[in-house]
Amino acid sequence: MPHSEWGSAGPLRFRIGRPSSTSVRPAPEDSVPAPAQVAHTGEPETAEPPLSDHEIGLIRASLSVVEPQAGEITVYFYAILFARYPEVRSMFPHGMDPQRDRLLRALLRIVDLVDDPENLVRFCGSLGRDHRKFGALPAHFPAVGECLLATLARYAGSAWTPEIAAAWTKAYGTVAQVMINAAEEDEAVRPAVWPATVVHRVSRGHGIAEITVRPHMDYAYAAGQYVSVETPWWPKHWRYYSAANAPRQDGTLTFHVRAVPGGSVSNALVHRAVVGDVIHLGAPMGDMVLDAADHRDLLFVAGGTGLAPIRALIEEVARRGGRHQVQLFLGARTGAELYGVDDMLRMAQRNHWLTIKAAVSDEYIPGIRGSLPDVLTEYGPWYEHDVFLSGPAQMVASARESLTLNGTPLDRIHHDPFETPVLSTP
Repeated sequence: MPHSEWGSAGPLRFRIGRPSSTSVRPAPEDSVPAPAQVAHTGEPETAEPPLSDHEIGLIRASLSVVEPQAGEITVYFYAILFARYPEVRSMFPHGMDPQRDRLLRALLRIVDLVDDPENLVRFCGSLGRDHRKFGALPAHFPAVGECLLATLARYAGSAWTPEIAAAWTKAYGTVAQVMINAAEEDEAVRPAVWPATVVHRVSRGHGIAEITVRPHMDYAYAAGQYVSVETPWWPKHWRYYSAANAPRQDGTLTFHVRAVPGGSVSNALVHRAVVGDVIHLGAPMGDMVLDAADHRDLLFVAGGTGLAPIRALIEEVARRGGRHQVQLFLGARTGAELYGVDDMLRMAQRNHWLTIKAAVSDEYIPGIRGSLPDVLTEYGPWYEHDVFLSGPAQMVASARESLTLNGTPLDRIHHDPFETPVLSTP
């Protein structure tokens, strides 16, 4: 759950239609005053009205005051959350450093979207659905809000005013309500977690393994989406991977996993998982799906294991009869790291609508020398294409910048957020 703290502003005002079985202890009497508890009325859910421009300005200005102390803020927030509400500690992994970083990124993302209601609702709804797997319940949200605003008040010091506290209270109430609504709607139609058995595993070199799993229950997702994964060796540690295939008749999903230094989940999957092991999947996430495209011509750009969702999208084009013309650009630092190129060339031989080009930035290879942004510029412009980007954040950002500078409208460039969801770990 996104975590925040409270000042002495007015109460958190929203309604939840269904009571929770989880109790939350009241805060100590000497703490910062907490928002009012969630009222379980049984009436339709309501949320705070949209924030005014003045309130948005207050929120952003106050965040800029405390942001230089971000590391201390996240440590303090979790310290008081676990001290006041120890029952929530079991929802989190033992190692909290990655979690603290992800909390800050989620908070910054929410503040960035605070004047974009459509995308804010989409982002917070996705968070709410995803948090079901951690056991987040409506009764937890006032506790989180109390601790978030108290943290902000402490680190903002004299800059924290009743007006700023009221703006944050209102914003948090809106965010919490969206998350709760999304979680409750999701609970009515599907589980929070899917057990899945490893049915195939193959090493692809360079610390990469392909892991294929079969969920024990129906698992509906769209090509291009990503999935949170928990292994039995690291409980409560979740890592997000894109499915490398469009939905199959047998229900299996394949993930391309690269073992990263210090990555508990990735190393367990690459070096420890064997056929027969059971892992857990969270709900699918992400909007980088084929239905987001408005045009027939598609440009796919992939770096490293970012090829996984692109491969799934290409399979989806094939499933739909190849009605799109697709150009795929693969990028890497060296030829040896040009991951998955042979498979994609075989796919291009079977599908006349698919064309593949490669780019290698740090090694001289005739015909494919250059960084992805430079190669894209050379073969562009791409303003008549829908563009899908996947790979390292720096690559995605530089490719997006190159494309927009050369005339591709931003609304035709699709990629998942650079931030991973708030409770993930490598």
